[in-house]
Amino acid sequence: MHPNESAAHPLLEEAAEFLELFVREQGIHQEFNLKGRLEDIRAELEHEGTYHHSPAELAFGARIAWRNSNRCIGRLPWRSLHVLDYRSAHTPREAFAALRQYVAFATNGGRIRPAVAILPPSHPEDERPPRILNSKLIRYAGYGVDGDVRGDPDERVFTAVCEDLGWRGAQTDFDLLPVVLDMPGHEPEWFEWSRREALEVSLAHPNLGWFEELGLRWYAVPIVSDMTLNIGGIEYTAAPFNGWFMGAEIGARNLSDEQRYNVLPEIAARMKLDTSEPASLWKDRALVELNASVLHSFKEAGIRIVDHHSVCREFMTFVRQEERDGRQVCGDWSWLIPPLASSTTEVFHRSWPNDIRTPGFFYRDPVDLPR
Repeated sequence: MHPNESAAHPLLEEAAEFLELFVREQGIHQEFNLKGRLEDIRAELEHEGTYHHSPAELAFGARIAWRNSNRCIGRLPWRSLHVLDYRSAHTPREAFAALRQYVAFATNGGRIRPAVAILPPSHPEDERPPRILNSKLIRYAGYGVDGDVRGDPDERVFTAVCEDLGWRGAQTDFDLLPVVLDMPGHEPEWFEWSRREALEVSLAHPNLGWFEELGLRWYAVPIVSDMTLNIGGIEYTAAPFNGWFMGAEIGARNLSDEQRYNVLPEIAARMKLDTSEPASLWKDRALVELNASVLHSFKEAGIRIVDHHSVCREFMTFVRQEERDGRQVCGDWSWLIPPLASSTTEVFHRSWPNDIRTPGFFYRDPVDLPR
């Protein structure tokens, strides 16, 4: 039977498509018994309703998923993604122990390594799949209501969920949220990071001596934890992954957006800028200095970060490498352009098909958080 012919179980066709890609791109047509592997998968599907990837298949699939990530501008090192296999972690405590290992590995003392931590996949017999309820594995809590908010306003709902589960923060602007793990057969459970584990950077400025008085800080490693990794039809619903920050993510979004930390007015006031009208470009001038602070502070702390001009050049290198390999890059232009000086980059003046491909990382359907 040809692997693409119709089969009794719908996952078999997806498995066949993935394995054909695996064999073709790895160049292992002679060594890999594709027909035999598919027969094994068919037997697993008939017996268990699912199948299991080998470590090599898992690593390949995760790397291709990063290559296919439409919204990611940092895909140039996709081949070097470290794939940490934690599929044997089934309880919340086992899962958190695995995530602690992963965070330490990825952080690497500031020499950040791109990595993904893969917990057990969804199983048809489970009432609900394994989930990390946080949107980011490391982030700051948010408290209060509109007009009286402390911390990150974007995390107020999730902070309330954590409080309902028994967690209590110190009510500062930069309280590290706990990790909330929902594993099959267990109630959701929360676990706290130590300040040492979640490496942070206090922001200073190379020329503005008062900048440190603002008390701004940010965590070192961006870890997305609310997406599902789909490889050959198998859904890894708890598979947090990371690269390293583009400075503008912090300086031109997280700290500067009005609906987030909104620090530009205070910076402008300290710079004695005319804020009476937008035509003075006070936001632009404050924004540049905030971004200069982020890049300077991370560099001084020895933590890997990239500026938006450099990452755009790296993305175009990725595009040209993919074209040389006969592949068309997919991309969501609205996410790829940096939020600062966009039109000065080559990415701004290009576009790519926004195709959805697998293997890939996909946002989960909204779920009711435990309240």
